[in-house]
Amino acid sequence: MNAQVKIDQLLQRLSPILNREHLVMCQLNEEQLREFLGDCLCIFREREGLCALLPRQIAAREHLATLGDFRQITLHFSSCLQVPGLIASVVRELADAGIQANVVSAHHHEHLLVSEGDSSHAMQILNGISNRLQYS
Repeated sequence: MNAQVKIDQLLQRLSPILNREHLVMCQLNEEQLREFLGDCLCIFREREGLCALLPRQIAAREHLATLGDFRQITLHFSSCLQVPGLIASVVRELADAGIQANVVSAHHHEHLLVSEGDSSHAMQILNGISNRLQYS
């Protein structure tokens, strides 16, 4: 089976879910990481330091400097097959609509981080991908 056919079959069953939590990026030091580890959705250890994705309400309560306002969209596919180009197809659709998406691949699902302001539009596009392929 051709790779594009596999991608289209999986995208027909795409079920994106918009997480209700509002998220922000925060630079943390090691002590703060230990303090907030249980609240971190994701941690990136970069050469320049630690960056954590935290719920906005926690960052505000703790007076942490933040970067961006994000929403998480979890992508559910009806299969756990790893198909090269699958996520690229999704991100391309969002990019064509002018939406920046950061991808986090985890064990069970792929997750997209989009700006809070773009989250509704991103969901429309993601649901539209599945609808378009089902009826074409």
